[in-house]
Amino acid sequence: MNDIRDCRVTSRRPTRPVKVGSVIVGGHAPVSVQSMTNTRTADVEGTLDQVRRLAQAGCEIVRVSVPDETALEGFRVLRENVALPLVADIHFDHRLAVGSLMAGADAVRINPGNIGSEAKVREVIAAAADRGASVRIGVNAGSLERDLLKKYRHPCPQALVESCLRSVDLVEGMGFNDLKLSVKASDPLETVEAYRLLSDLVDYPLHLGVTEAGTPLTGSVRTSAALALLLADGIGDTIRVSLSGDPVPEVYAGLELLRSMGLRAGPGVVACPTCARAEVDVAELAEEVEKRIRVIRAPLKIAVMGCPVNGPGEARESDAGIAGGKGSAILFVRGKVKGKMTVDKALDALMQEIEKLEEEWGNRHGDGKG
Repeated sequence: MNDIRDCRVTSRRPTRPVKVGSVIVGGHAPVSVQSMTNTRTADVEGTLDQVRRLAQAGCEIVRVSVPDETALEGFRVLRENVALPLVADIHFDHRLAVGSLMAGADAVRINPGNIGSEAKVREVIAAAADRGASVRIGVNAGSLERDLLKKYRHPCPQALVESCLRSVDLVEGMGFNDLKLSVKASDPLETVEAYRLLSDLVDYPLHLGVTEAGTPLTGSVRTSAALALLLADGIGDTIRVSLSGDPVPEVYAGLELLRSMGLRAGPGVVACPTCARAEVDVAELAEEVEKRIRVIRAPLKIAVMGCPVNGPGEARESDAGIAGGKGSAILFVRGKVKGKMTVDKALDALMQEIEKLEEEWGNRHGDGKG
């Protein structure tokens, strides 16, 4: 039987630590989860609302696009009202990067290949150094330099890495090394190969992601396929699950991925896939449990089962669980039957037990309420 467990952390490749506001990326810091707003940054209220929802979901670093002067004005106001680390995403116009840094950006994401001349890159780096900010060199398969496309004939992992290293050499030559790196492709296996190549050549912290991953279902699967392989190799210091639509699900997907890899403490729900034997609506129950436990930090295994075949056994192996039957459900806590009740009361009863286990875990780790 599983008792309340501590997070099992996969051994990670050593990287140098870099600050993004109050968050350390790399070194011995936990792998952080970040996302990016998709509102128009000039719409301060809309963007601020989205940042707050991302923070509530558990997002630790937020990136905001700054494509023009109106967005820069919005970023200035946003900075005054957001405590979360803010990264300004810049392309083409180095003045927007400098302006964002002057406005208090904790980091900027640039691709030196499209930001302009060496003199323009130097201005950005000087502003970052002056403000104590970090810089992410973000290379994507869709925005490689022309000479690299000519050399390799199409985007490929080797081209991504060469582009990134070219920019690293440029910035290092300016005496700056508070860098994070990313080499993203839309193909998961190309992404994996690119990061593996890069990880063997640098000790800078790596921002993992699959670019243009797709819709919530497709994008989560494709991103997890790539990032799970990399994280299992010990590669990666911060992640983003890039999904089309509302960015909040990116945070939930990222946190769940890290928990599944043993890199983040937190609860996990196991639920039967449902079949003709299911006598309760497992899907609805499991989804509601997942919503309610998003604020839970304890590494609990929670089971939601729907029939008498595997249900009782799986529930007994969980920290807390329910196994449904004909119009009733059995509540298990640490392998013991806690009670039998109607299905409509089972959810609240389960959550009460989860909250008790959470409080116990918090007390044991010095951050409980009791």
